[in-house]
Amino acid sequence: MNEDQRLPPAGFRQRGPEPTGTRLLMIRHGESYANADGVAGGPLGDGGLTPLGKRQALALVERLKVSGELAKATAFYTSALPRAIETGAIVAEVLRGLVAVQDGDLNEINVGDGDGLPWAQYVEKYGAPDWDRDPNQVTAPGGESLISFHERCREAIGKLVALHPHELVVLVVHGGFIEQAMKIYQGVGPEVRLRPRIENCSMTEIEFRDGWIRLLRYNDRAPLPAE
Repeated sequence: MNEDQRLPPAGFRQRGPEPTGTRLLMIRHGESYANADGVAGGPLGDGGLTPLGKRQALALVERLKVSGELAKATAFYTSALPRAIETGAIVAEVLRGLVAVQDGDLNEINVGDGDGLPWAQYVEKYGAPDWDRDPNQVTAPGGESLISFHERCREAIGKLVALHPHELVVLVVHGGFIEQAMKIYQGVGPEVRLRPRIENCSMTEIEFRDGWIRLLRYNDRAPLPAE
C-alpha cells in the first residue's frame, strides 16, 4: 500500500497526496539597493544586491546544501531584474548545473517613468495608485496597473506549468509576483490585494495538478537570519 492509498477520504485530509504535479518553487530575491535606499526599483533603480542581500542568498544556499530539497529541480528561471539575476547566480550552486533562463514576464510590477526615483519623489511626481478604488490605474506613465500586472503573472505561470508538466521548477522572482501567484492559488480576483509579508530569500511553493492548485509552503526561510 502506497502513501496515497493510506490517506483518508478527501473531506478529512489535511496533508493530501504526494506532489506529482508541476511545482513552482518561488524564491524572493535578497535585499536590493532599491529596497535599502527606498527607491522605485525598475531596471534603472534596482541596484542589485546589497551585502546583506548576498548574505541572505548564501544562508539559503547553506540550508539547501544540507537539506537537498531542490535536488529534483529540472528547470530554473529568474526575472530580468538585477536583484533576481544576482540571487539566482548564488542559488545556482545547489541546482546541479541548471542554467537560469531570464524572463521579463517574471519581473516585479513595472514602475514606469518613475524608475529610480526615491519613493517620496515618485509619489510627489506621479501620485500613488489607489487600487482599492481603481485597479486599472497605472503606477506611472509607461507602467502597469494591478490588473495588467496580474494578467502578466497569470500568463507567465500558465506558460511554465504547460512547459514543465510534473516537474519542480525554481523561480527567483519578486514579492509582487509571489502575491499574484498566491491570488491564483486562493482563487480570488485580480483586483484583490492580499498584502502579504514575503521575506527576502524566502521560498513559496505551489503545485498545479490535474486542474487544482495546492499550496505546499509559504514564506519558508533559511533557519538562521543572515545578519
